Amino acid sequence: MPDLPLIHGFGADAVFSYRFGAPISVPQFLQDVQQLATRLPAGGHVINLCADRYRFSVGFAAALVRGHVNLLPPNNTPGLLGQLLDKYPDAYCLADTEHGHTALPTMMFPQLDSTAAKSIDAPLLPERQVAALVLTSGSTGEPVPHRKTWGALVRSARAERSRLGLAALPGAVIVGTVPPQHMYGLESTVLLALQGGFAVHAGRPFYPADVCAELERTPRPRGLVTTPVHLRALLAEDTALPPLDFLVCATAPLSPQLAAAAESRFGVRLHEVYGCTEAGQVATRCTVHTAEWQALEGVSLRQDEHGTWVKGGHVDIETLLGDVIELCGPDRFVLHGRTADLVNIAGKRTSLANLNYHLNSIDGVRDGVFVMPDEQGEGVTRLMAFVVAPDLTTESLMQALRRRIDAAFLPRPLRLVAALPRNSTGKLPRHALVALVAELAAEDR
Repeated sequence: MPDLPLIHGFGADAVFSYRFGAPISVPQFLQDVQQLATRLPAGGHVINLCADRYRFSVGFAAALVRGHVNLLPPNNTPGLLGQLLDKYPDAYCLADTEHGHTALPTMMFPQLDSTAAKSIDAPLLPERQVAALVLTSGSTGEPVPHRKTWGALVRSARAERSRLGLAALPGAVIVGTVPPQHMYGLESTVLLALQGGFAVHAGRPFYPADVCAELERTPRPRGLVTTPVHLRALLAEDTALPPLDFLVCATAPLSPQLAAAAESRFGVRLHEVYGCTEAGQVATRCTVHTAEWQALEGVSLRQDEHGTWVKGGHVDIETLLGDVIELCGPDRFVLHGRTADLVNIAGKRTSLANLNYHLNSIDGVRDGVFVMPDEQGEGVTRLMAFVVAPDLTTESLMQALRRRIDAAFLPRPLRLVAALPRNSTGKLPRHALVALVAELAAEDR
């Protein structure tokens, strides 16, 4: 099998990253990768917890050059890090902040030689080299690692670049609100840059004011890779939003209304990405214009009694998707929600994703989620809803829901909360929702 370059599409003196507003050249990046690779421990699995996206990229690449496998967890809790160390005894951590797990061998990101770098050739890596083990988010249970080869990651990044039409934006800067350890963040903020000739923005702004400030000081062309939660918070701002040259959103279904508002405020078309940790990115759509998803180049889907399977393109191993999907062809489909989200009440069926869509479409709702609690005894288990809506009452919310959903699915109870326990990618892990249900149940006693 052929070897594939670490980076592709860059000019010799192109900018690879913007860090604290200052440009870092491609030669400097390659020199930093070489320097770090020589300093890495002998272990074969590296847990890259660098929050700085440039440092993460250097660490990710250095591990590849050294022949190590990147372990990318959904969080850095001591419990999860301990599980990884038990499963991979040769694991070590590369970090730029303290992580709190004293038993895990840790290398803090070192100070590297920043003298003027000379132009050097990009390393070539075997296509079949295992580049990463990416762990699921744990939103439906225990995190599970999924193997990614370098060839699959390269094909995925190049397919995304082609689908989004980014060849017309050479050197564009990618600003991301999602962590690079997450599959979406890895693909769309790091690998897309490595294989598309784009510049990595080193930060990870979270609050709307910070996102806007970072975009303002980032040269154009520039794009934003974000989530519905971050997008909703940005659109709630009354001030003008910085114009973009591309806008990408993923991790949860996006309503056409929110997508249309984003396109109007940012002045650019929004592309939504559908994927999962198991298969990586699978398809995209322009949400304002269609509900139909188009698979990436070479990717096809088929269905049997078990569900919907995806394979081809960058998806090396046929993978069963965890969603209810209506096929419109081998590479086109409509998404109806997670298989695990289906609910059946009084003989009527819907999905939590559909209910969440209607809840979050109510004016004044900043965030909201339906929850199906675990069954207890022989009593009837009823849907619950938690909503962030400072200017609304439970009565007005219930009235709005009655106009949108069948009465069988009305939440009992509906609780107003200050915030939902979302993780860094905007998802709501099952364990966090269970804890929220328990906490509010205790308050009612």
